[in-house]
Amino acid sequence: MTTDAPGAGDARERDAALLAAHVAGDADAFGELVGLHRDRLWAVALRTTGDPEDASDALQDALISAYRNASSFRGESAVTTWLHRIVVNACLDRIRRRRARPTVPFPDEDGDTGRRGIPDPRDDLDAFELRMEIDRALRALPDDQRAAIVLVDVEGWSVSEAAEALGVPEGTVKSRCSRGRARLAVSLAGLRNPEASSGVTSPVATYDSANAAAATTPPPTSPDPADGPTRR
Repeated sequence: MTTDAPGAGDARERDAALLAAHVAGDADAFGELVGLHRDRLWAVALRTTGDPEDASDALQDALISAYRNASSFRGESAVTTWLHRIVVNACLDRIRRRRARPTVPFPDEDGDTGRRGIPDPRDDLDAFELRMEIDRALRALPDDQRAAIVLVDVEGWSVSEAAEALGVPEGTVKSRCSRGRARLAVSLAGLRNPEASSGVTSPVATYDSANAAAATTPPPTSPDPADGPTRR
């Protein structure tokens, strides 16, 4: 996420105005705000949790939290940074709860075909395998390292933006990214072209193109945040 693009200042003011209108009682303002940023929030949730169901639940939890606690926003950061921080924290909370209640894992589901562990013969096998390997390596990272990698290397945030969203010092984000990249380099070493240059780049530099279909899948429609979370 960048904030120096043309019009970024106007967008920041627009978002702040919508959130303020929501706090003041405008029934449509929050929905309009979410509509502007939902796709990006969904992509972050999906990449952080690595699971569409968890991502959907975490995103709904986050939006309900933001809806109910909008008055706590002090304007010290952009509204989008505030929203992303809530989403990432909701994802990490759901991951921790899931690990506290272990279940028998199913094979990985392909986001394009819905098949578990079996590529559709119509798919490009190399692209399918690449996406699966990157997804698996990313999910194997410790939660804090994965969150930092997703924001900085996948979403393109600056270190300062990621630090603000995660609520940690910039040095911590750099350290988590460094350790996460080292783990990914080992996990994905077999994917490197042996004839390629020895120059090292971020192991997730190709994540967007390799996982574009899954990461940009429109988020499922959720109820109005005012209705509260869906009970399972």
